[in-house]
Amino acid sequence: MKISKLLLSISLWFTTQLCSSGESKVRVGHFPNITHAQGVVAHALSRQGKGWFEQRLGPGVKVEWFVYNAGPSAMEAIFANSIDLTYVGPGPALNAYTKSNGQEIRLIAGAANGGAGLVVQPNENLKVPADFRGKKIATPQLGNTQDISCRAWLIEGGLKITQLGGDAHVIPTQNPDQLSLFKAKKIDGVWTVEPWLSRLEQEALGKVIVEEKDSPTTVLVSGAKFLNQQGELAKKFANAHAELTEWIIKNPEEAQRLIKAELLAETKSDMSPQLIDAAWKRIVFTGVTPRAAVEKFVQNSVRAGFIKTAPDLSKLFENP
Repeated sequence: MKISKLLLSISLWFTTQLCSSGESKVRVGHFPNITHAQGVVAHALSRQGKGWFEQRLGPGVKVEWFVYNAGPSAMEAIFANSIDLTYVGPGPALNAYTKSNGQEIRLIAGAANGGAGLVVQPNENLKVPADFRGKKIATPQLGNTQDISCRAWLIEGGLKITQLGGDAHVIPTQNPDQLSLFKAKKIDGVWTVEPWLSRLEQEALGKVIVEEKDSPTTVLVSGAKFLNQQGELAKKFANAHAELTEWIIKNPEEAQRLIKAELLAETKSDMSPQLIDAAWKRIVFTGVTPRAAVEKFVQNSVRAGFIKTAPDLSKLFENP
């Protein structure tokens, strides 16, 4: 009797091992922003059981989605080995790469350019950096791409900006809170991404005075560990990302419909088709790795004080 139980236990153990060995998962992050369209669309399709990446990564591969508000949080998740890949702004990706001495972060594809900028109160005459002396500007998170762009723009315009204050106050504020604070006129401007840029325009009559039309807003990065250990899977993911980018470009109406549904599920806030269409016009979706623009972000990060010296970027870019 005891031998039978032992044999049964051994059999169950081997069965479990065989089943689990045929299964794997990819953990992916994105933000609830239109500039993260590839992640938002794919998350929506996964939710519907029609997973874009799942169909292309092979049988037995599960995709788990994680939603972050801004880049630094997503980079911490990579460091903690909580996710394998994420859609993120180039600023936090660079900071994380520098922080890990080039050991942890790899940029494997572009995702979106444009769709970010500075919007100000309609009744204030704010046009150039000097006008913001003593003013308050909200950004999504300390050290995220828009936060770095904002600080670098102010500094380049002659203002002294520190992480805690300076001639103007750059205040890290979550995107939904930016809108309510702007409506209440408790902040003078917001440097943010779509759909919040268009929401501030349409819902709070904000004026866009700086638009980052050609700058990369979103890239696809991977943890170095994932690339080293799951190289074939990473290659399939990068190829599927390129295919999804092309599909989004060719099917804007369907992509916008999926984005509208997914953002409602993630943020509990519904957006009109007109709002999404307005935001869409500011964004260029692309899978091309923005090497030259990333080098510019390095200088902005140095100027804003997030990194001391420009790092060696030879390990950052990788084609799985």
